[in-house]
Amino acid sequence: MKKLTKSAKEITGRHNLSVRVKTSKYKKKSSNQWLARQLNDPYVAEAQRQGYRSRAAFKLIQLDEKFKFLGKGKTIVDLGCAPGGWTQVAVARNKGSGQVVGIDILETKPIDGAVLICQDFTAPEAPQKLKELLKGEPDIVMSDMAANTTGHQQTDHLRTIALVEAAYDFAKEVLAPGGLFIAKVFQGGAEGMLLADAKRNFAKVVHFKPDASRQSSPETYLVCLGYRKGKKEA
Repeated sequence: MKKLTKSAKEITGRHNLSVRVKTSKYKKKSSNQWLARQLNDPYVAEAQRQGYRSRAAFKLIQLDEKFKFLGKGKTIVDLGCAPGGWTQVAVARNKGSGQVVGIDILETKPIDGAVLICQDFTAPEAPQKLKELLKGEPDIVMSDMAANTTGHQQTDHLRTIALVEAAYDFAKEVLAPGGLFIAKVFQGGAEGMLLADAKRNFAKVVHFKPDASRQSSPETYLVCLGYRKGKKEA
């Protein structure tokens, strides 16, 4: 059995009641199933209790529990930041210092301590706009971006990998030496060429699925630690 992270133990231990959803002739079965899952999801309840905008905040918390990369004074870029859960965690762990810059195609409500822009990251001018906002080389580039799902696993995987590749190329341009890159990928992990390049440019490259990521979800996270800035391409 997988060993739970610290936050997962606390959250699952705190929420042990189940809520039944009354079915309605006006609701689709899939809607009732989604509602039941939301109401019985301890991470949804805990996010509301702690004031996080989404349960995804706990994915970043658990990634940090595993790899210990967040902390005071970090410069962080959050790609695909809406609705703001990851940004909230990054700002809180910066403890009033450092810089957090986020971007998303959807509008994100302001978060104290972060600079947020509403734009498609894949637009040609978006990476340059982010660079202009940064006060220095970022310590962390993190991406929770994913393409809209089609229901076809292979198609969804390829579309998300395209976003991962764009985020990875940006990270290589801007990361400080020793920096970290994290990105959501779907089942199957990162593509071979991207993974091979990451292993040349980072000291350690692994895949990790946080406890907060639903077991039924095909998502996992590519984690690249220790950026070797200036290393010549093979």
